[in-house]
Amino acid sequence: MLLAIDAGNTNIVFALYDGADNLQHVWRQKSDSGRTQDEYTALLFTMFQKEGLDFSVVSSAIISSVVPDLNYTLSALCKRNFDCTPVCVDKTIVQDLIKIDLDRPEDVGADRLVNAIAVASHYGDDLPAIVIDFGTATTFDVISKGNVYSGGLISPGVNLSMAALHQAAAKLPKISIRKPDGVIGKDTVHAMQSGVYWGYVGMIEGILERIEDELDESCIVIATGGLARLYGSAIPAIGHIDDELTLKGLHIIHEKIN
Repeated sequence: MLLAIDAGNTNIVFALYDGADNLQHVWRQKSDSGRTQDEYTALLFTMFQKEGLDFSVVSSAIISSVVPDLNYTLSALCKRNFDCTPVCVDKTIVQDLIKIDLDRPEDVGADRLVNAIAVASHYGDDLPAIVIDFGTATTFDVISKGNVYSGGLISPGVNLSMAALHQAAAKLPKISIRKPDGVIGKDTVHAMQSGVYWGYVGMIEGILERIEDELDESCIVIATGGLARLYGSAIPAIGHIDDELTLKGLHIIHEKIN
């Protein structure tokens, strides 16, 4: 089995692939660069045990990480527990799989390149495409015809904005993100939820329109990440919601280079 690891700033996703394209198990844990290799090993052992699995089922591993402090820990974890050297995704690994049209290709996050490769493979007939990834940051990535990663935008994530609002204003409570019943808030919580939810809807719709104007052509729009479904329901331009886009990309990369 292939163990795919997607290490983000908020969560780490561990996934097991069995066979050509069969995603068997997905586990999510809070990302914490302070955890030791032993602590992550214990977490993985518990998750495997609950599914009746043993570490011996893993024969290879691939890692996409935007948290440098986790890179050594996760690589060492794979070497010690699965007796394999993991593939760590970077520009060098993917440069034969997708063209990168950036001034500084080495600066782009691994997760954004992995998503672009997944889009090129699964949605290639419909390019150009825009990927909106609702993570710690809300990112927009453009994949052009000819499988070219053409760049994008990075904006503060929804949860990050909500947390900042609570921390910076003494009287504003910490609340969860949800789609409010109306736009005009009738109390503080409703007003905050409406501001963040509809504020991001407006931002996303405006950015999509500006990207298409700059490209001078229409794009398919794919949303991924934790809040993709919440926002996808309010934005008609989002044509696809793909919760496993990054995992698909990791699997594709592993298959192509092995």
